[in-house]
Amino acid sequence: MSHVADGLTQHSDGAARCWWCGTDPLYVAYHDDEWARPVHDDQRLFEKICLEGFQSGLSWLTILRKRENFRRAFVDFLPSAVAKFDVRDTERLVTDAGIIRHRGKIESVVNNARRYSELVGEFGSLDTFVWRFTPNQTAAPSERSEIPTSTPESTALSRELKRRGWSFVGPTTMYAFMQSVGVVNDHLAGCSAR
Repeated sequence: MSHVADGLTQHSDGAARCWWCGTDPLYVAYHDDEWARPVHDDQRLFEKICLEGFQSGLSWLTILRKRENFRRAFVDFLPSAVAKFDVRDTERLVTDAGIIRHRGKIESVVNNARRYSELVGEFGSLDTFVWRFTPNQTAAPSERSEIPTSTPESTALSRELKRRGWSFVGPTTMYAFMQSVGVVNDHLAGCSAR
């Protein structure tokens, strides 16, 4: 891997990629095949909101390495199933070494699953709600410093979710979510995945 430009690296396969994916094959695959690709499936959107909440303060690669464990632990992030979790489920998950054992984040997933049905009742789908916050498209960022950590749109999304009782959905977390599900495309100009 070699440096191509600010924020771009050239990999051994000849592809230029955003700096953040490094060389770990799991992270490179996520960068190439998933990050910034539009997601419109409610279950996957709910999963990404939950996983971004778990990621807070940690590396996304840590979450990716545990993603299948998270899916198993949270019934593939099916909101109707997770909404039925009780105190016993929380206690079980707090001892599950396959996931991040943060009680507040685990309780947040259950809470957000319960709030999900209310939101869908109002908007028809999580997809409809989330994509309302799509910003006006701008040119591809040409360097790392042009990629924000939050935006007016992620702040508005965060505020609306919090108003509806969701948790672990701060503006920075929601911007990372928006990047991951393609509401924004922050692959750098020159990146092969752009």
